[in-house]
Amino acid sequence: MSHLIDQTAAEIAADVRSGRQTAVSVAKCALSQVAARDPELNCFTGGLRDRALEMAEAVDETIRQGRDPGPLAGVPFAVKNLFDIEGVVTLAGSVIEAGKPEAAANSAMVSRMEAAGAVLLGALNMDEYAYGFTTENSHYGATRNPHDPARIAGGSSGGSAAAVAAGLAPLSLGSDTNGSIRVPAALCGVYGLKPTFGRLSRRGTTPFVHSLDHVGPFARTVRDLALVYDALQGHDPEDPVSSDRPVRPVSPDLDGGRTSLRVGLLGGWFKENASPEATCVTELVASRLQARRAELPGAKAARAAAFCLTGAEGGSLHLADLRARPGDFDPATRDRLIAGALQPAHVLAKAQRVRRWFLQQALDLFAEFDILLAPATPFPATPIGQATTQLGGEEVSVRANLGIYTQPISFIGLPVLTAPVIKKGALPMGVQMIAAPWREDLLMRAAAWLEAEGVVGARKPSSLPTAPARSQAAHHDH
Repeated sequence: MSHLIDQTAAEIAADVRSGRQTAVSVAKCALSQVAARDPELNCFTGGLRDRALEMAEAVDETIRQGRDPGPLAGVPFAVKNLFDIEGVVTLAGSVIEAGKPEAAANSAMVSRMEAAGAVLLGALNMDEYAYGFTTENSHYGATRNPHDPARIAGGSSGGSAAAVAAGLAPLSLGSDTNGSIRVPAALCGVYGLKPTFGRLSRRGTTPFVHSLDHVGPFARTVRDLALVYDALQGHDPEDPVSSDRPVRPVSPDLDGGRTSLRVGLLGGWFKENASPEATCVTELVASRLQARRAELPGAKAARAAAFCLTGAEGGSLHLADLRARPGDFDPATRDRLIAGALQPAHVLAKAQRVRRWFLQQALDLFAEFDILLAPATPFPATPIGQATTQLGGEEVSVRANLGIYTQPISFIGLPVLTAPVIKKGALPMGVQMIAAPWREDLLMRAAAWLEAEGVVGARKPSSLPTAPARSQAAHHDH
């Protein structure tokens, strides 16, 4: 194996389970690639070499004993640095957290990944406390986009998206409050899933906005995304918002095609201010899915309300540190948290009313459509350090506006799959595929069909080498 990007997670797991390669050989390959490429990209804030090799050896031993190693046997993965890893300090992109004790236990999602046989490589860079869309962290540096290292990876799960795009890991986990999975997935050209609110456990993650926080996976293929999502599903009584709704496996349903799906292309807010690039990729997907025009009233108000709740809950959560050590915050984060904490109660009450009303508008629309389409971002990745850009003829903040199309959707907890649209010679762009609550299966089915048709798919960064033909003998490095 010359590079992990040349194998999917499903292929790695099949090879390890069958003995064509060992989990240890895969882990060594992944670790060597992280060592070689991460200094340029800055995806990782901490590696776990010894732990990864021990876990890989445990997977191989399980196979030698004739036991089932799990559906993700030997597959390397990494997690945004707000997931607790036993024995490691959870930084959450902050120097304030660096002085706190090591995590006493794994987060629920790390535990489920390892129970499925996956091998954890380390923790990934992010915007401080997940409040941002660029992963230009003043403490730990900017994560660079593998398709153009001079550009941002998006955020706040920028390290998670960039690591998968660069082939440093086939899978990663991130979080999404206002678009923090969907934005970097689009800008880095990989798949990202924000499940229905409450579908995946958040236990053992550093919170940002309790009423909006989601966790979810990144992958380079739809099948890999489905594989990891199925491994993560399930009720967790220790997360108060975790749903006990029965699990709906999505992996077996990927070949159902799109013929029976009713697809709507959102206009209005979701078309305003879109760059030509964003409009082009969204219209391309819409045409292939034979989408009809659709309107979701109130999206602009929902985005404004989401801003209010984000600032208020986030600011309240960090109020003690904002008072005691304001100089230790990332300047890009601090002022927004302070402003949020100062909002009057009547603004938050109105925001909650908007939330209930907007959710009903969406549910009414799903009586007519199975899937809704919208751009994932209004423009492609901007250069690192660029503070503003043109949007709708106005000079606006890059950080504040990358999530204009994602915020209204996470505000009401709908499941969204961001798919990278194939357009040769262009910077990566993605489309949001949105479904009614608990219908992630429809998103996977439509994305799998689009992938098979060559409309969407992860593109290898041009700076990566092309793999030679695989040799079985080369895979045994135990």
